Amino acid sequence: MEATLTFLGTGTSMGVPTLGCECAVCISAVSPEGDARNRRTRPSIRLEYNSHTVLVDTGPDFHAQAIRESIRHVDAVLYTHGHADHVLGFDDLRPLSFRVSGNLPIYADDDTAKNLERIFEYTFRKEDRYPTSARVEIHRIDPTPGAGFDLYGACFRRIPVTHGRQEITGYRFGNAAYLTDMSDIPAESIPLLQDLDVLILDALRREPHPSHSHLDKSVALVEQLKPRRAFFTHMSHDLDHEATETELPPHIRLAYDGLKITFEIA
Repeated sequence: MEATLTFLGTGTSMGVPTLGCECAVCISAVSPEGDARNRRTRPSIRLEYNSHTVLVDTGPDFHAQAIRESIRHVDAVLYTHGHADHVLGFDDLRPLSFRVSGNLPIYADDDTAKNLERIFEYTFRKEDRYPTSARVEIHRIDPTPGAGFDLYGACFRRIPVTHGRQEITGYRFGNAAYLTDMSDIPAESIPLLQDLDVLILDALRREPHPSHSHLDKSVALVEQLKPRRAFFTHMSHDLDHEATETELPPHIRLAYDGLKITFEIA
C-alpha cells in the first residue's frame, strides 16, 4: 500500500527565518530572489494512505501549514513528545475534530499525554467543559521498543530515541521512519530501523548540540543504518539548503516545507 508523506514543517523550534536575525539564510527565506526552501516552519508531517490522513505532531505553525496544504480532514494524530514546537497547534485541531465521527484519536506516550492534558486542560476536563472544545481521545502507546498499533491498514511502531537527557518517541511505518528531535539512537532501536526505504532524521546545525543531532552525525547515522533514501529535518538557519545539499551524497537530501515523497506503508 503506497503512502504520500508531506513535510508540513522542517524547521527548528525558533523557525527560519529566526526572529531578529539578519543572516544570509534568514534573508534568503523571505526574499523574492532567495531560496524558498530555506523558509522552515516548525516540524511535523502528514501521511496520506488508504483514503486516510494521519499527522505526526502539530506545532505552533499548524494552522498555516494546514491552509497551505489544504488539510480539510484528519483521521488521527501521533505525537513524538510534549515540547512547544510539537504540540502547541493542538487547539487548531478543533474544527477538524468536528468532522470526525466520534472523537479524533490521539496517540502519545504517557509523558506526552500528560503534557497535552496539562496544557490543554480545558479540552480534557469532565465538568464545565466548553462546548466547542476539540473532540479528541488520547490513546497511550505501549512504551516497549517496537510496540505497534494499527491505523487504517498500516502498523505504526514506537522507536525510542534520545533527545538530550530524555527518551522520546520516533515512529516507523512500513518501510519509512520519522526520528525528529533526536541526539542519538539507543542500541535497542537500531534493529528496528533495518531495511528502510526512507529515513527522516534530525539535523539541527553543523556544530554538535546537547539535545539534537548535527549534520555530520546524521550523515554517519544514515551510513550506519543504510536506508535507500534519507531526509534531514528540524534544521536551523545554520544550514543553507542549496549549499548544504552540494556537500551530501545523492541519497541524502534536506527536506523542505511542502516536499512530498512516496513509499510503501504496508
